[in-house]
Amino acid sequence: MTHVSKYLAMLTAVVITVGAGGAIASADQWKVDPDHSAIVFSISHLDTSNQHGRFNEIAGSVNTGEQASFGFTVQAASVDTNNAKRDDHLRGPDFFNAKQFPTITFESTEATANEAGYALTGNITLHGVTNPITVQMVKVGEADDPWGKHRVGFESSFTVNRSDFGMDNMLEMVGDEVTLTVSFEAIRQ
Repeated sequence: MTHVSKYLAMLTAVVITVGAGGAIASADQWKVDPDHSAIVFSISHLDTSNQHGRFNEIAGSVNTGEQASFGFTVQAASVDTNNAKRDDHLRGPDFFNAKQFPTITFESTEATANEAGYALTGNITLHGVTNPITVQMVKVGEADDPWGKHRVGFESSFTVNRSDFGMDNMLEMVGDEVTLTVSFEAIRQ
């Protein structure tokens, strides 16, 4: 399996999933609501258990018009595993090296509408390394909120190998394969 097809297969459930059926409402521009969004991850520890964490600072925008696009920025230093010592280690040079590489980004290069939502092709940049990915986005739901805003929800799960992004420290203790779930709401602009 080639490097590109490996990503296509692994991420056909990517950084986003635009849920169950139907097209998104007529307005094209959406802004990610960080208060109702999460990126969580799971990784093996010593082949005995899965450790979980999340990123607390997420921003992004979505365009569902003729030139559909999805873009996200995550602050690497916002990693949170509910353990301050481990979080400091993850932010340091052994892992995310958040001082040198402060953001993790995804930018779509192509978004094609389909029955489930959108098939996305794009680039994910992590630890200063950019790799292509393909993702199926599935719309979770859409509704008006009590404050007069219109919202849409998306979710996706996918797997990446951290070593493909130059994060290869401690592979004998901490797994290479990372499962990510991206769940977010976006507000019509």
